[in-house]
Amino acid sequence: MTEESLYRRPVRAVLIAWVGVSDLKGPEKSGTGDLGPIAQALAARSFDHVVLLEFFDKADHQKLLPGYIAWLRARTTAEIVERRETLRGPTDFGGIYQAARRACQEVLAQHRDATLTFHLSPGSPPMAAVWVLLGKTIFPAELIESSREQGVKTAEVPFDIAAEFLPDLLREPDERLRAQSTADSPLAPEFRTIIHRSRVMARLIQRARRVALRNIPVLIEGESGTGKELLAKAIHQASPRKGKPFIPVNCGAIPASLVESELFGVEKGAATGVEAREGYFEAADGGTLFLDELGELPLPVQVKLLRVLQENEVTRVGARKPKRIDARIVAATNRTVVDEVAAGRFREDLFYRLAVAVLKLPPLRERSGDVGLLVDELLKQVNQEAAGEPGYRDKKLSAGARSLLLAHPWPGNVRELLLTLKRAAIWSEGETITTDDAREALLAVPSTQRSDILGRPLGEDLNLPDLLAKVARHYLERALDEAGGNKTKAAGLVGLPSYQTLTNWLQRYEVKR
Repeated sequence: MTEESLYRRPVRAVLIAWVGVSDLKGPEKSGTGDLGPIAQALAARSFDHVVLLEFFDKADHQKLLPGYIAWLRARTTAEIVERRETLRGPTDFGGIYQAARRACQEVLAQHRDATLTFHLSPGSPPMAAVWVLLGKTIFPAELIESSREQGVKTAEVPFDIAAEFLPDLLREPDERLRAQSTADSPLAPEFRTIIHRSRVMARLIQRARRVALRNIPVLIEGESGTGKELLAKAIHQASPRKGKPFIPVNCGAIPASLVESELFGVEKGAATGVEAREGYFEAADGGTLFLDELGELPLPVQVKLLRVLQENEVTRVGARKPKRIDARIVAATNRTVVDEVAAGRFREDLFYRLAVAVLKLPPLRERSGDVGLLVDELLKQVNQEAAGEPGYRDKKLSAGARSLLLAHPWPGNVRELLLTLKRAAIWSEGETITTDDAREALLAVPSTQRSDILGRPLGEDLNLPDLLAKVARHYLERALDEAGGNKTKAAGLVGLPSYQTLTNWLQRYEVKR
């Protein structure tokens, strides 16, 4: 059973737990009744699916794991999914939190009505602490504990924690980064409109503030809805050009036949009855031209754009002489431009001319701690915009609604979050947006949604060997399923030369067939 297949099937009761050392000893001690916490819970309660998070820093424990999983699967009808996690150690609070949060998000992304249970007994004390925090805040869940003497029981945790405080409790102090950002660049209050407290966004803003002062092109990459135009405006406002025009252009919205005239202008007499008209480049003279969805530009127009960047001059359609301009280019795309260059859809020379400063806006799902802030600020915006509408009352979120929003993966990013809050405000009859209001306002996550393997941020959360292993296991299992277990056919499906080579890969990545 693959991890992907879990999220395609209807899910009812889900147990999520770290595998502990005492669990690994279950097969050996089962004759004495000491099954280990996870097996004990599966024997005492009914679950449809079990998600096991695995981290062992000792080789002998790792060797016991495959046998334990096989033993556990033989004892239950529940589907078991393994998630191998990389931590700095069993007390790595940040890594434990990120791993646990990802597991919960991936279950709830496709099955919002799943009932979660977290097992506190297996693993280290920090792992149990994180389950308590998550289960009492953004992922409401039953907390259970087990022992040989008292069996399996619900853990009574006599306190609740406000969901919006969770990121502060688990986020590592990052004041040094903020201080460095302030020291290295002059104060730029324009960036305060970009609401954040995550480290990945703090680094991005630090770089954007430095770039703002330089008269160089900027290329912003990011998924739709991440706020590329907002960042471009902040760069413009923090630059020496802030008193000059900021001209935004959606390249994808211009018909192909009009792109050149819209960008570069038209000379009088270029066609019968045509009057002279300046293009966007001339309109942005002295200021900043923001070219959104740059990847939509036709290749012939890319050639002319390259000349503008090289020569600082534009030639109107129908004109013989170029005109000097001084416009800074900030371009943005929701594609990975390197991939577009490789596919022949984007000129390599233009890419290198634009990519003097490349800023990658992370998706909202990678901005740990930012969602709560954004929910508050965007709800204020929704209330302000609707204040003059008949009968409208300012809305606030219930604790359940907030928890639901914090747990959502937000494939549409900040734009989706804003529109969801607007819908929730409409559905809400009173002053409080309830959990049901928020649930009805959420759009279903597209089934084709996948994690962007090539766009993950570099840093402490990226583990290349684990990432490669996950990809290999995914395709090996798919190939075997499609080939009906025929190894020769499966080898051909994944480009391996023979079934012997496939067998080696299956052994290397521990794919059981």
